Amino acid sequence: MSEAAPVLYMLCGKVAAGKSTLGQRLATPGSIVIAQDHWMSKLYKQELQSVADYARLIPRLRDAIGPHVADLLRAGLCVVMDWPANTIASRAWMRRIFESAGASHQLHFLDVPDEVCLARLQVRNAEGRHEYTVSRAEFEELTRYFEPPTPAEGFDIVIHREG
Repeated sequence: MSEAAPVLYMLCGKVAAGKSTLGQRLATPGSIVIAQDHWMSKLYKQELQSVADYARLIPRLRDAIGPHVADLLRAGLCVVMDWPANTIASRAWMRRIFESAGASHQLHFLDVPDEVCLARLQVRNAEGRHEYTVSRAEFEELTRYFEPPTPAEGFDIVIHREG
């Protein structure tokens, strides 16, 4: 268990911006990484075939994972949510988790240009090690929903610029 106050680390960035890589770097002894893609691929392997399927299925996983994450924070563990905090609504859901647990938070925003993300996505798809292959069309569809965080949301934002 961590000696410091528990922290919920949240990750915001487009597909292939480096969220999972950063999440692994943020993980320390006394913390746990919870990766959305892992859980979605295990629970909904056959059902998840499109962005529309994702929008339909993600609330079910949020309902299951949210209370668990709050319990981990209350137990004194830091949690790295390798889970896209890419919309105002998803960040509000995460806020409810850390606030209900009385934990601190950090929102890490990976501000990476589309060209860099697409180049990384091409490599990631070719390697075949990620749970999902994402096409350029899917990248563009997901990017339409992306809402960068703003100071008005009241998060402790750490910005990472690359590219």
